[in-house]
Amino acid sequence: MTEETPGAAAPPAPVYDDETPKKFILAAVLFGAVGMLVGLWAALELAFPALNLDLKWITFGRLRPLHTSAVIFAFAANVVFAGVYHSSQRLLGTRTASDKLSAIHFWGWQLIVVLVVITYPLGITQGKEYAELEWPLDILVALVWVAFAINFFWTIAIRKVKHLYVAIWFYIATVITIAVLHIVNALAVPVSLTKSYSLFAGVQDALVQWWYGHNAVGFLLTTPFLGLMYYYLPKAAKRPVYSYRLSIVHFWSLVFLYIWAGPHHLHYTALPNWAQTLGMSFSLMLIAPSWGGMLNGLLTLRGAWDRVRTDPVLKFMVVAISFYGMSTLEGPIMSIRDVNALSHYTDWTVGHVHSGALGWVGMISFGMIYWVVPQLWKRDWAMPSWINAHFWLATLGIVFYIVPMWVGGVTQGLMWRAFNEFGLLKYPDFTETVMALQPFYILRAVGGTLYLVGMIMLGINIAATAFGKAPAPVAAKEVAA
Repeated sequence: MTEETPGAAAPPAPVYDDETPKKFILAAVLFGAVGMLVGLWAALELAFPALNLDLKWITFGRLRPLHTSAVIFAFAANVVFAGVYHSSQRLLGTRTASDKLSAIHFWGWQLIVVLVVITYPLGITQGKEYAELEWPLDILVALVWVAFAINFFWTIAIRKVKHLYVAIWFYIATVITIAVLHIVNALAVPVSLTKSYSLFAGVQDALVQWWYGHNAVGFLLTTPFLGLMYYYLPKAAKRPVYSYRLSIVHFWSLVFLYIWAGPHHLHYTALPNWAQTLGMSFSLMLIAPSWGGMLNGLLTLRGAWDRVRTDPVLKFMVVAISFYGMSTLEGPIMSIRDVNALSHYTDWTVGHVHSGALGWVGMISFGMIYWVVPQLWKRDWAMPSWINAHFWLATLGIVFYIVPMWVGGVTQGLMWRAFNEFGLLKYPDFTETVMALQPFYILRAVGGTLYLVGMIMLGINIAATAFGKAPAPVAAKEVAA
């Protein structure tokens, strides 16, 4: 450290840009509620098909990609951007490099979301998992992401803090890897303004798609949210991270192993067996870093567990980290060929995806939002009792969602492979499986409704806090990063 001249004034504290994270939080909550509503309606259509009203714009095949894109790229991505802009300024000790680039990033991303809402119901998609956008929107995504990347790395370059905290490393991995994944998977030959064909074909197209698809989960729904966990959990717990060394090991092992796991989505296909085995092997190895990160998060709460009973922010975060551990154990198990033979193409996979999406991504997002909103708006929550109610609605919603999907998925798999005494399929009519799953779909819709109600309560609470009559100002200052 350098010595300060006695009596000299301390350097002025940086004036952070808090307007950008504010806007991203508001957009995240708005689009999150819309995306979850679309998902609930799609779920109800599986139980009650007449709900599509014979309108092609709201058939399941069009609502489902709209739902997945909305909750991933409109809700989760906006949460990530809010957290990155808020935490990185404080970790780097400097204001975001360019307000103009921040504005381009925010408004450009929301424009993409609006265009998705318009084009998907019209059937203008590529039909690729998590990559449905047609080529003009793919180009727009790349341009907006580049603006975000320039702003982010420029801020790192002008930082006042030499050391890069581990959360920044997780953000760096996200910014770089998502750009590579999106650009490669989106390579296409346009034939019109609304239609293009992938540059890849056959099994190569499938491999590139699932290299992208699995790592969209890995590097948009995992690494940035781990960065948020490593920043906001110690803040909320008022305790340092349990093991900084473990967090570094967690980072490097996770980003090295995750990128290879995509081929486990292509078991029993034309993909060569060695590539399938490679994907399965790296998926199983992922258990170690994932559980290392989970334990690091939970052990950060040593000495603060008594506060978990009374602090809803910590409740959200503990449940989130627990679901992170559970889903990152379940996924590798499902990648094993013999297990995958039963689980693949069934609703077990849907239950697994949502244990990570609702349990990990959703709950860590809610915990972060409930902690950061009073810091950003300098106000206490207008309806603090609603926070605990939201926690229980979300937790029960997850249980009512994923348990029926687990049971229903195993039921599907067993029915599809059941044979009678003559060696013929016991259930040759596919509709028998569909009808057997209707009770599970109804229960899933109940869970989705509970989760959506909690999301709406969050939106109302934020609106009342940010724009209503000002409650008592926040008294406590932020704990140093």
